[in-house]
Amino acid sequence: MSKALRPPRARRRKSESDPQFLAIGKVLRPQGVRGELRLEIYTGSPAHLKDVETVYVGDEQSPYPLESSRLHQKILLIKLKGCDDREQADSFRGQIIAIARADAAPLRAGQFYHHQIIGLAVISDEGEQLGSITEIIETGANDVYVVKNGDEELLLPAISSVILKIEPPQMIVHLLDGLR
Repeated sequence: MSKALRPPRARRRKSESDPQFLAIGKVLRPQGVRGELRLEIYTGSPAHLKDVETVYVGDEQSPYPLESSRLHQKILLIKLKGCDDREQADSFRGQIIAIARADAAPLRAGQFYHHQIIGLAVISDEGEQLGSITEIIETGANDVYVVKNGDEELLLPAISSVILKIEPPQMIVHLLDGLR
């Protein structure tokens, strides 16, 4: 296996000069014998990836040139330059694939990336400070925001009757009966 295509080890180095990244998927396994990778898709609009030239792999976000990407049913297939056989592709199994934030598809008004939601202060429509969002749970039907305030935890469904307004650095919510 070529040294340039060795996936990074699972350790994290972060400095202020790191570029900003958005995860687009996780490598499930190789596809075929020519080095393609099957990705579980994290992004709702993978079509824009055809214009992306570089992806970033693993915790270290090591850059790899992207040769091609295509949708196959609900799976994204990508080919990294120089990854030309199944054995090389298999070495990427389980790795997170990211793109530079600048390469991300633009969002419509009122849409946010998860990293823009996590950390927001949450305030009720009655002015009560509820805590801050520490996690987002993807349930399939709608996301659920985990709000923590000290030892207390509140789960808020990301639905319009609960989430009234998102204006970073805060989110205004209406607490329906039973949410506490």
